Amino acid sequence: MTRRLTVFLFALCMTCMAAVQAWELQDNPIVSRWAKEVSPENALPEYPRPQFERKDWKSLNGLWDYAIIDKDASAETFTADGEILVPYPIESALSGVKKFVGEKNQLVYNRKFTVPEEWTKAGKRILLNFEACDWKTQVFVNGKLVGKHVGGYTPFSFDITDVLVEGEQELRVVVYDPTDANWQPHGKQVRRPGGIMYTAVTGLWGSVWMEPVAPQGQILSAAGYAATLKDGKLTPALDGSFVIQGTAFVADTTIENTAAEVAIYDAEGKVVFAEWTRIVDGKFTFTGKIEDPKFWAPGSPYLYNVVYKLAINAEQIDKVDSYIGLRTSTIGKDKDDYLRLLVNGKFIFQYGPLDQGWWPDGLYTAPTDEALKYDLIATQKMGFNMLRKHVKVESRRFYYHCDKLGLLVWQDMPSGSNAVGRPEAPEASQNYYNEWTDIMTELQNSPSVIMWVPFNEGWGQFDTEKVVAYTKDFDPTRVVNCASGWTFKNCGDVHDMHSYPGPNRPANSDEFAIVLGEFGGLGLPLQGHFWKTDGNWGYVNMGDSAALLERYTGLMKRLRTLIDEGLSAGVYTQTTDVETESNGLMTYDREVNKMGEENVAKANSILFRPAPVVKRVLFDDARKGENVWKFTTEQPSDDWTQPAFDDSKWEEGVAGFGRQDQYNIPTTKWETSDIWLRKTFEFDGNLEGFLAATLFHDEDCDVYINGVKAFSLTGYVTAYTVQDVSPEACKALKKGTNVIAVHVKQTSGGQFIDLGLAEMVEGK
Repeated sequence: MTRRLTVFLFALCMTCMAAVQAWELQDNPIVSRWAKEVSPENALPEYPRPQFERKDWKSLNGLWDYAIIDKDASAETFTADGEILVPYPIESALSGVKKFVGEKNQLVYNRKFTVPEEWTKAGKRILLNFEACDWKTQVFVNGKLVGKHVGGYTPFSFDITDVLVEGEQELRVVVYDPTDANWQPHGKQVRRPGGIMYTAVTGLWGSVWMEPVAPQGQILSAAGYAATLKDGKLTPALDGSFVIQGTAFVADTTIENTAAEVAIYDAEGKVVFAEWTRIVDGKFTFTGKIEDPKFWAPGSPYLYNVVYKLAINAEQIDKVDSYIGLRTSTIGKDKDDYLRLLVNGKFIFQYGPLDQGWWPDGLYTAPTDEALKYDLIATQKMGFNMLRKHVKVESRRFYYHCDKLGLLVWQDMPSGSNAVGRPEAPEASQNYYNEWTDIMTELQNSPSVIMWVPFNEGWGQFDTEKVVAYTKDFDPTRVVNCASGWTFKNCGDVHDMHSYPGPNRPANSDEFAIVLGEFGGLGLPLQGHFWKTDGNWGYVNMGDSAALLERYTGLMKRLRTLIDEGLSAGVYTQTTDVETESNGLMTYDREVNKMGEENVAKANSILFRPAPVVKRVLFDDARKGENVWKFTTEQPSDDWTQPAFDDSKWEEGVAGFGRQDQYNIPTTKWETSDIWLRKTFEFDGNLEGFLAATLFHDEDCDVYINGVKAFSLTGYVTAYTVQDVSPEACKALKKGTNVIAVHVKQTSGGQFIDLGLAEMVEGK
């Protein structure tokens, strides 16, 4: 008897422990510091829709039951596989599950909830809101289908009032997501991740919540009424005038005395505009002007507070708090006749990272709101004023933080499965248009979003001219970048190129502002921060943080010269490492800023200052003159960099050096793995500025002046770049004849070396 009791108590104890430990962070290669703050009690508790906020709401985030079942099976009854922490995707560690679903299955969620009694007693309508669920979603409440949604990146809502019962309610969500096995927008999600493609995200990855809206009543009709504000969109002009167009849902269209009010307040709480107007066919419009307007811009993100009210027969039915920012996004000529990107009519060089928005512990979902905001604050601290949200759409709180911080956002459409050179699939096209329309609708009123990017390179690109025309017609208040990178189709407002490592620029145009949509990609894998132990890569891998910073600084100097040649913007790859990509400014877990925030900010600062100018050329590179160098392809003695070294037996050749078909520059043939070069040049002994080399190297190179190291560079470039000479090498200069010595090592692919040297002074 005692033994049986012991066994029973042990089993009971284990059952209790299992219940207590129902959720835990799953084993993961790495996690961010915010993962430890996540629990079933505080899973993303913030209000999900800060630009259209109601005071009463209730989060449904937390532990739900889940099951993975066959895609053709009925979800009417099912046996739970366990519990999942919503809203973290099932493939993530934070979900507590970390399972792959795939195209042969569907994912079922289930939970019980109650509606606050004060809402039901007041006769309120109840909206059930989903911030994001990927991809095809069906929602059931108390066994009744309340709605369907197709798409993985935008919010959706259903009125569940009429299916509610007394007491506890049952919510079931059924999701099918074939990811890249179907004609749907999926961004970088794939079933078999690797390289630049990442882990699939299935089902709920945004907050779930409910809110009460207008009451049901017997005053106006026997059937009762319901009326709800839906949105308000701002179109500002540079003189402070504006148009606000909004929509409302009014169930009883026979009601005539339905009106909306907009009241706009400045930051000090002063009313700058207030007016009522009739609602006609569910729509309302306000036109007005703010005297002495304050505009939203990077560095001064001024926001006006807004209150929307809805009334029927002077009785307030709904009230929503919001905000607006006065900001225009256009293109126009500058004083040098270059066509530029303009913010509020002024050219601001836009520079930011490629921001993919992935997390090691939450995948598509940031662990906490503080984590979501952290990347943006770090971006600003590093001296960027913009980011390109790359083939992903974030939760609305992300754009709220950008609005508050003053970060410009280029918004990509998540790419799908249509592609240049492949037959267009009608299903893919329809999915694209549906989702792109929803994305633009949701983000249209966010001042931080200043550019739409319908396509990335050729990924899913189809019918580009029509897509761009549709985009500009839907939202004429922003510039449109038809395709970031390749497959430019001569439409939209922007000609965008990608250049790794670069930087480079498209040719100037009288039709399109020119931008560099991706460049850099300098990789530095750091032990202890790996997603996988092998396969970590960057477009150009650097040896350590010092080498990374030196190379990055050189890229900034080259980028600065491109601004004066007409370039309007640049996007550096990328904010963080992602899975096996190691070319982030920060590690994937956000624990290490590889170059240091202050160092990156210092390097970036030159982009917003006058460019250094050439005081004098000591010798030109091959683009401007014929330069004769001594060279050898056989290993010389150790003193080959010294001025006294005898190079009389070396060959002579005209720069550049490489394969005859490389880079359209006349070359002296070099096809071995290594080349050593020497050249003499004259110097008068008076250095007022600093020395900088203009060079094209493919691949690793070491440069010396009079035997002293001037700089070392690894990897290759795809265009001429600028590199400062070390202070020690500058001091080694002497009056009269000097020697510059170069060693280049090539491993595969193209090979080329050319170099010029000049004295530079800071611009004014």
